[in-house]
Amino acid sequence: MKTPYLLAAAALIVTAHQAAAQPAQVSSRQDAVEVIRELRRIVTPNGVDRSELVRIGGIDQFVTIRGADRRNPILLVLHGGPGFPTAPLAWWTSRGLEEYFTIVHWDQRGAGKTHLVNDPKAVAPTMTPKRFVDDTEALAAWLRTQFGKDKLFVLGTSWGSYVGLEFARRRPQWLHAYIGVAQAANSPESERRGYAFALAAARKAGNSEAIAELEGIAPYAAPGKPIPLDAIRIERKWSDFFGGVMAYRPRQVDGIAARLSPDYSDEEARRVYEGNGWSQDFLFAPVLELDFSHVTELDCPLILFAGRHDRTVNSEVAKQWFDRVRAPAKSFTWFEHSGHEIMVEEPGKFLLALVEHARPLAARAGDVAP
Repeated sequence: MKTPYLLAAAALIVTAHQAAAQPAQVSSRQDAVEVIRELRRIVTPNGVDRSELVRIGGIDQFVTIRGADRRNPILLVLHGGPGFPTAPLAWWTSRGLEEYFTIVHWDQRGAGKTHLVNDPKAVAPTMTPKRFVDDTEALAAWLRTQFGKDKLFVLGTSWGSYVGLEFARRRPQWLHAYIGVAQAANSPESERRGYAFALAAARKAGNSEAIAELEGIAPYAAPGKPIPLDAIRIERKWSDFFGGVMAYRPRQVDGIAARLSPDYSDEEARRVYEGNGWSQDFLFAPVLELDFSHVTELDCPLILFAGRHDRTVNSEVAKQWFDRVRAPAKSFTWFEHSGHEIMVEEPGKFLLALVEHARPLAARAGDVAP
């Protein structure tokens, strides 16, 4: 005779088999987002989870602030693009970081939600490289006041590495360290190497369309001449296609992750990268003329992370610049399985490298949770 326990177990098994046999239900984006929202909810006593518009440089700019303990050091992330925010990816890339840092993602002017809530015509005259450094300074000052901290980390990636390095030169006393990811060092030289990579890959693959388009923009990044925006877009099209942006993928996956971000409504998620092309019309060409070869000294610690396969912002050029720079402390880490998108391609190693190289600098200053 079966016991009540065996009968109950049998009923559970039958129920499970019945559920498995049912056709999968199609869920809405909102269903998926609510699952992600609950999984990443900050529940620790000293945690912080803020998502808000902050008045910076005369306009409202979107900022998210998350961490398991507000006593941990602040890590302000300056995204690339220009106009390509990292906040939509934070649910995927930043969860582990939130245990060791208070992570601040910011949609810069012309990017993400900031672009969507402001009048583009009013913002357009302010789309200059210097304005972004000014905005970074204003946001850093606001964060220092909000959290009662003297110093923070600033991490700049790609376009953000230009903004971050300029900010580090301006306010080194505010920083535990400047962290460069896909660091811009000598943009014209980086562009020449990226173009050579794309053309060589096209010829090796026998891709006649790529060869024709790339040869059609030669000479690319000629010394002393600005690069036409249309030529830049052709170079990026094929450099990205042949693995210059993500090491082992022919296209970026960031947009897929952005579709599920709990920080954006359905409409905002659909339009989250709308500012990318708009921003590039103002900023892409001038930034690709920048050369930091003359910068050989930094008054705060310097940490650089580089993807071994990065052809978008050439990692070998960045390493050569790093070797020449003098700083109170510095470290360089290669990411062997990454191209341009280190935070996406090797998130585990990215977390480990920040905990190993950055967090001890804050610990020595007493700026970590007990």
